[in-house]
Amino acid sequence: TLKQTNVQRYSPDHHMVEAFLGEGSFGVVTRCRDTKNNKTVAVKVNKSDPEILLQAKLEIFILEQLRRLDPDRCNIVEWNGYFLDGERICLNFELLDQSLSDYIGDRNNRGLPMREIRPILNQLANALFHLGSVGIVHADLKPVNIMVVNRSESQVRVKLIDFGIACNTSAVIPGDCVGTIGYCAPEIMLGTPYDEAIDMWSLGLVAVELATGVPLYPGEDDYDVLKFIIETQGQLPDHLLESGLYTDNYRSKETRSIKLKRGPENGQTLFVRLIKEMLALDANQRITPSEALKHPFFNPGLSRRTPCTDMNSTGGELLVLSQQPSSWKRTFPPKYF
Repeated sequence: TLKQTNVQRYSPDHHMVEAFLGEGSFGVVTRCRDTKNNKTVAVKVNKSDPEILLQAKLEIFILEQLRRLDPDRCNIVEWNGYFLDGERICLNFELLDQSLSDYIGDRNNRGLPMREIRPILNQLANALFHLGSVGIVHADLKPVNIMVVNRSESQVRVKLIDFGIACNTSAVIPGDCVGTIGYCAPEIMLGTPYDEAIDMWSLGLVAVELATGVPLYPGEDDYDVLKFIIETQGQLPDHLLESGLYTDNYRSKETRSIKLKRGPENGQTLFVRLIKEMLALDANQRITPSEALKHPFFNPGLSRRTPCTDMNSTGGELLVLSQQPSSWKRTFPPKYF
C-alpha cells in the first residue's frame, strides 16, 4: 500500500506534491503544483502493478474520447493528459473542491434542500447525456465519484470524475462485475446484458442520498442489496431473471425483514416521480438522460411554485429497516414504495 509519507518521490520534474488527497486500490491522488505554469492540479498516481497499469491505459483510452467534450459544459472533470514516473502512469486532472459524499456529510447526513438537489441532479443528468453522445458508460456513479467544483459558490456546480472502469457501450461484456455494492443496477448483479441505463439507476440512488443523507440500499454484498430492492420495489421482471448469469446465486437464502411506515405528504411529488423513473427495475423502461433533462422536476419555474422543503423535515415517508447490516433510519417522500 502506498503511504502518504513517501508520495513525494512519485512526482517527477516539474510537478511538486503539496498534499495527499486520497488513496485507493489503484494508488494515490495528490495535489500538485506544476512549476512550469504555477497551476495547481490533481494527479492520480497509479501503482506499477501490471493489472493496474492495464486499467490505467484503458482509462486513458476513455479519457482521450472524452476530450471531444467541453468539460465545463458537460459536467465532467477536465483531463490534462498523463506523464510517466518510472513505471507508474500519472493522470493529470483539474483540481476540484470536495466530493459530493463529503458535501453531504458536512450537512451531518441530513440531506439537502430541493433548491440544491435540483441543479445538482440536472448537471449529473447532463453529464450522462454527453457521455451517451460519445457512447461511454461510466459504470461507477456514486457520491464519491462526483465532485463539487467550489463549495463557496452560491450555485453548486458538480462534475463527474473517475473513469477507471468506464467503457464504450459497444464493449460491454455481460457478467462483468462493475460498479460499487449499493449503487449497481439489478442487471449488473444478475449478470445480464447492460448498457448506459446502469448509470441512470445509479443516479437515482444518488438522488435519494442527496435528499435523505444516507444510501437507499445499504448492504454488505449484492445479495443484501438485491433482496432490499425486491422487498421495496417488487419482483424483478421475468426476462431479467431468466437471462441472468448469476440469478441462481440469489435463490434459497434467508430474507431480511424490512418495515416501511408512511407519513403525511410533503409536496415533493415531481421529485419522487423522477426517482421512480430512474429506478425502474427494467432497464428498457428506465428514463434516459435526454428524457430526464426534460422532466418537469427541472422546470425553471418549479422552485417558485414548490416549497424548497428539506426532505428530512416533518412529513414524508419514514423508512425503518430491520436486520440490515447497518442500522438505518431515514425519511423519504410519500407514494414511492
